[in-house]
Amino acid sequence: MQEDIIIQISNKIKEKRKSKGITVQELADKADVSKGLISQIENNRTVPSLLVLVNIIRALNLDMNEFFNDINQNKQAAKVLIIKKDQYQGFEKENAKGFFYKRVLTRNIKGGPTDIVLLELKPGARRNQIVKTDAYEYKYVIQGTVEYLINNEKYILESGDSIFFDGRLGHKPSNIGDDTALLLVVYFFQENEK
Repeated sequence: MQEDIIIQISNKIKEKRKSKGITVQELADKADVSKGLISQIENNRTVPSLLVLVNIIRALNLDMNEFFNDINQNKQAAKVLIIKKDQYQGFEKENAKGFFYKRVLTRNIKGGPTDIVLLELKPGARRNQIVKTDAYEYKYVIQGTVEYLINNEKYILESGDSIFFDGRLGHKPSNIGDDTALLLVVYFFQENEK
């Protein structure tokens, strides 16, 4: 499945860091950025500036050409794309018990990258900390009951309900039901403003 270039870069940074046995803090120190920024980049929550990206690649002791060599830049996207459920790619955003993400599709759509994800929340799953995403977020509850805390306001969503919000507002979801909750999540990333 063809992934968006930005998502590929984020995943490659994480993969190279882990393969070299470097912690997030060590990479942050070497690249002269915060640990939180590295975590957000690796978890597709923000897009690094070119300068930050160059510093991270250098901090990983990688050759620029080598780093970008296998980044897939398919210029001609298919008009119709079918993705079978066994092609969804599991990934981790943050260490949060009971959260299981599966990427359905990532495409660069006019205005910026769009990431479509399935999020499964086990009963009782909740974040310990408020998170922020450099994107607008749309969530559709396929099954279960989920509470969203956004900017200190609580919203209860049940099967069939949806919510759209600016992910730069502090937020955290919790499964408050007795069963596993399943959400379709769409992240609309904005191109960095000049």
